[in-house]
Amino acid sequence: MNQEIINLYDEYTHKPLTRQDFLKRLSLLVGSTAAAMAILPQLEGNYAHAAVTQQDNLVTEYIKYPGVPNEMTAYIARPKKEGKYPAVIVIHENRGLNAHIEDVARRAANAGYLVIAPNALSALGKTPANEDEARQWFGDIKPEDALQNFKNAAAYLASRKDYNGKLGCVGFCWGGAMANNLAVNVPELKAAVAFYGRQPAAADVAKIKSAVQLHYAGQDERVNAGMAEYEAALKAAGVRYEQYLYEGAQHAFHNDTSAARYNEAAAKLAWQRTLDFFKEHLA
Repeated sequence: MNQEIINLYDEYTHKPLTRQDFLKRLSLLVGSTAAAMAILPQLEGNYAHAAVTQQDNLVTEYIKYPGVPNEMTAYIARPKKEGKYPAVIVIHENRGLNAHIEDVARRAANAGYLVIAPNALSALGKTPANEDEARQWFGDIKPEDALQNFKNAAAYLASRKDYNGKLGCVGFCWGGAMANNLAVNVPELKAAVAFYGRQPAAADVAKIKSAVQLHYAGQDERVNAGMAEYEAALKAAGVRYEQYLYEGAQHAFHNDTSAARYNEAAAKLAWQRTLDFFKEHLA
């Protein structure tokens, strides 16, 4: 698909661009409104077609834990076998918790982890009717509240009998930025994985105690603009890190519900690297 179209969709999903303005500009790019509507399903996530990972050997549930300004909800997945497990916080994109992210949680649980996937939007006390509404509501979330609510997820895990005290996180897009922020702000974190996430302030990098793994898409100019400064700060602070750039891949290449941006080879390689990283640092 034309890179201009991908870039326009990225602008739409990350900046205050209305759907009407987006569709108008998309129609100009592709030549007609009809052509724009034909392309749209390839760009947007189709969660009805989200993968459903094997879950016969898993226990799953929805839970609530304290949040600000309201209670947080989250999806939990873990191996069915009773025991204590290292935990992974899975952090969604700027759409809230959805079928795709729940499946990512199950993938991690099948690898042997107690997984919690919080819904940042639940703290607003309302449920969006669609992706547009979800993106708009993200503007209502105070960054300090969102950070606290994901820190609270770690506190909630500490109350569970099936948690062994070893904590990691993985986030995508908005969640990738949050994973980087948790690395800065949660000293007990042992492994943080960020997929195409914005980087923390360089001055804060020295606070990171965890190991960090970073996945970037080659075509993602917006996020990649901060790569070099972050890497330099990680090196200067002596933080253990791994950084990977997937040439030709688009932002959100791991999201298999978006046909235009999903890159199967990059997604599978990045996920295997994530699991290997967790195995190394959460064992």
